[in-house]
Amino acid sequence: MEIKPELCRVDDALGILTGKWKPIILLHLLTKGTQRFSELKRNMPGITQKMLTNQLRDLEEEDIVQRVVYPQVPPKVEYSITDYGKSLEPILRAMHDWGTKHNLHKKQKIVSE
Repeated sequence: MEIKPELCRVDDALGILTGKWKPIILLHLLTKGTQRFSELKRNMPGITQKMLTNQLRDLEEEDIVQRVVYPQVPPKVEYSITDYGKSLEPILRAMHDWGTKHNLHKKQKIVSE
């Protein structure tokens, strides 16, 4: 497939995935399955409650993450990745692999200098 720079949609994709926490949230949901808010928060100790809420809302708005509220007391809310969101898995894996290789490249460059 030919990519025409004037029709580039990389910005569209990055707009959805950009942010320190969105890829991490997605990887948690992809690898661990459905999680409650408190589980996600516990798995990402550096994130604030407000930031996690905002990131999840953004991902929900894009149909990447599904939020299910159970009508019980106390309230129970679970988050999972949608079937559509699962299509991001190869992209996230490729980005993870590239990031790992890039860090090794940088370390090797420093050692050789």
